[in-house]
Amino acid sequence: MRTLIVTPTYNEKKNIKSFIKTVFKYNPDAHLLIIDDNSPDKTSLEVLDLQNIFPNLFLKNRPHKQGLGTAYIDGFSWAIRKNYHFIVQMDADLSHDPKDVAKLVDHLKNYDLVIGSRYIEGVSVVNWPIRRLMLSYGANLYSRLITGMPIIDGTGGFKAWRVSLLQKISLSEVQSQGYSFQIEMNFRSWRLGARIKEESIIFFDRTVGESKMSKNIVYEAIFMVWRLRLWKIFRWV
Repeated sequence: MRTLIVTPTYNEKKNIKSFIKTVFKYNPDAHLLIIDDNSPDKTSLEVLDLQNIFPNLFLKNRPHKQGLGTAYIDGFSWAIRKNYHFIVQMDADLSHDPKDVAKLVDHLKNYDLVIGSRYIEGVSVVNWPIRRLMLSYGANLYSRLITGMPIIDGTGGFKAWRVSLLQKISLSEVQSQGYSFQIEMNFRSWRLGARIKEESIIFFDRTVGESKMSKNIVYEAIFMVWRLRLWKIFRWV
């Protein structure tokens, strides 16, 4: 079964080579697609350099910064066109451990979506300041209460998908970025009756580079969950 790892990047030059090498060290048979939004730090040039070493490494350059959500949608659509069976989404800053990819994919034998969860077995987060941890945990609680989704870590970005599930989701209609992209995709999957599993992972805060978190991302998530609630009430999704 063909597996594609999809990773969006924007100014990840300091992390990207280490990330790619670690991914293929633990997942030599997987394919990896980097989607770069014309990073000013020339992240894409680092990827191009490693394509000479790793034949399963692919790069999609986009002309300007378009956001996390659209990057993943582009990656999912690319995978569907290329006839992959499984897709793993993960960050390039090594906050998601490449050693966990195989564990998540293995569960796709019995599930349609596997979420690498930071909170399913207590709190499995390393080196986050307490303020960031409270924001993340609170956002997940808020999401569950408003939407009714039985998912503990609804904002997590480390996931494995069956392509057959993504083919059922109207990807062109997905509206969100950042935190709310993760919530909306989970919501659409749940409403389709997908078999969803949360698998415990350890999340490591980035040690190099800067977080992409912003106030706009937080505000979008706050309002998106209410939109999802309305969609649920009126059966729009």
